[in-house]
Amino acid sequence: MENSNLMDSNEVLRNIAEQTRQIITSLLDEHPMKRGSVFVIGCSSSEVAGGVIGKDSSEEIGKTIFQTANQILSERGIFLACQCCEHLNRSLVIEEVCAEKYGYEPVSVVPWLHGGGSFATAAYHSFSSPVVVEHVKASAGLDIGDTLIGMHLKDVAVPVHPSIKQIGSAHVVAAYCRPKLVGGERARYE
Repeated sequence: MENSNLMDSNEVLRNIAEQTRQIITSLLDEHPMKRGSVFVIGCSSSEVAGGVIGKDSSEEIGKTIFQTANQILSERGIFLACQCCEHLNRSLVIEEVCAEKYGYEPVSVVPWLHGGGSFATAAYHSFSSPVVVEHVKASAGLDIGDTLIGMHLKDVAVPVHPSIKQIGSAHVVAAYCRPKLVGGERARYE
């Protein structure tokens, strides 16, 4: 029976990775981002597992989603910003080079399973030179489990409802950002 549970668990993680891959790839194919842009992800592993946000964290799910997202984004030259939970005021784990490029000031905190969440913890322990910052202005993002990433997106965020509506049991919504339309009635936009 133990081997059966392990196989079931591995299959669940493979499905979560594939759902994550399909959603991110589709968003980036439909709304390409420049190399060096920031992509924010908020992720409740509790919600992905079918639990209540903040109550049923899963290290394995957090690692799986982080590894999948980081691989896709790294291949495209896009920085990943991993949002912590509300206990850390939704701070973000990013690579130090990203913080330096954009002038984001690091803060002193180390996320862990019950103070930051499994996804941010996986990022902190996997990035080559991680730092935590309070804010970013991302060009696109993915909200897995209604974690409220909006505060970390550029001003004009356009919601995208992917064809895959869930990762595991968690509701998913994505967004990309467009420049503001300014100028009033005399302005032309292309």
